[in-house]
Amino acid sequence: MHADIPASPEPGAARGAVAIITNRRGELLLHLRDDLPNIAWPAHWSLLGGGCDPGETPATAIVRELDEEARLTTRDLTELFEIRDEHGSGQIITFLSASWDGDETTLPLAEGVKLQFLAPEHLPVLTVPPFIRDGIHRYLAARPS
Repeated sequence: MHADIPASPEPGAARGAVAIITNRRGELLLHLRDDLPNIAWPAHWSLLGGGCDPGETPATAIVRELDEEARLTTRDLTELFEIRDEHGSGQIITFLSASWDGDETTLPLAEGVKLQFLAPEHLPVLTVPPFIRDGIHRYLAARPS
């Protein structure tokens, strides 16, 4: 895993995890967040994920978050890299990738407005948190064509 942060983050640093989920068409599963003043990045398109519970690894957290937020299960989660959400939660976010070819409209979304598979070409016109946009671009640049 390649990190954009020091190898040994400060003890007790808040951590989180997000999943870049793609389908066989290469589309990205994006999550339109609620427009609430008390959450990080309200009304932004993001990735499914959330904070790590105490003692929880990012890999365990993302499995839990995918289940809690959308009853989504994937079998091929791969840890990619870490980026700090400098302008939002301040958390160190671990990015993971997975593939899923289901119908996102049938997922029972527990948080947010909607889930939608979108082609990467749509990213420039979407309101996306900067660290999420950076992580997606980094992922797309590294994957085989």
